[in-house]
Amino acid sequence: MKFGTCNEYFEGWKIEDVFSYAADIGYEGVEIAPFTLADSVDDIPETRRHQIRGAAEKAGVDIIGLHWLLIKPEGLYTNHVDNEIRNRTRDYFQSLVRFCGDLGGKVMIIGSPKQRNVLDGWDYGETWERTKSVFGDCLDLAAENDVTLCIEPLSSQQTNFIQTAEEARKMVAEIDHPNFQTMVDVCSGSTEEIPVPQLLRDSGGHLHHVHVNDANLRGPGFGDTDFVSVLRTLQDVGYERYVSVEVFDFKPDPRSIAAASLAYLRGILAVL
Repeated sequence: MKFGTCNEYFEGWKIEDVFSYAADIGYEGVEIAPFTLADSVDDIPETRRHQIRGAAEKAGVDIIGLHWLLIKPEGLYTNHVDNEIRNRTRDYFQSLVRFCGDLGGKVMIIGSPKQRNVLDGWDYGETWERTKSVFGDCLDLAAENDVTLCIEPLSSQQTNFIQTAEEARKMVAEIDHPNFQTMVDVCSGSTEEIPVPQLLRDSGGHLHHVHVNDANLRGPGFGDTDFVSVLRTLQDVGYERYVSVEVFDFKPDPRSIAAASLAYLRGILAVL
């Protein structure tokens, strides 16, 4: 497995500086939240895309891909009953796919809980089908750009739609496309009745990404979540893709979070 870090907790940092710091302390990749670069990726010109990709290459880190996809621009909603809103969201997803491909990223993590909730009066089954349609319309483009969309199951505290890894795998099976897969977020997974290591095993070959974060919303090693069993399971199943540090509590500071989380994870691997 390879270790990466997400960039949004480096608040106020230039992306070039995130690449450099991540490389200096031993990360192999950086996962980008597009809203940290612009309100809309459509506003990022080709020249700037080349600069970002070149900066990562110069620093010696991969651009893993994108996450936190729909925070900006405002008004997007994956499965809205309004066709105009849904089509606008589909079009922006396609822009994100192109942007991810331009940066050399390989995965797009579909979280965005507030842009996928089933609202009052909506039928869950119809919402499910609308969601599949939006993602399905992006997959030929994703294949052209060598990008895999990964549906992220999120806790009931965050969303009422696709709250379990089992539901995520069901959507993967129904869409049935090599560029649509799933991932596991340890913090959200910790809220399920099934232990996180079993969620990882159950995901099988559809597991294309992992977010590591403590149940207390901080980084690995900053709480009581059992990451030994998580990393052991990933080793046991032969997982070779990225494991990204993602936090929701940005204290004490980005340097400390990034360095301590990576040291903790590598310390576990050293004794497995």
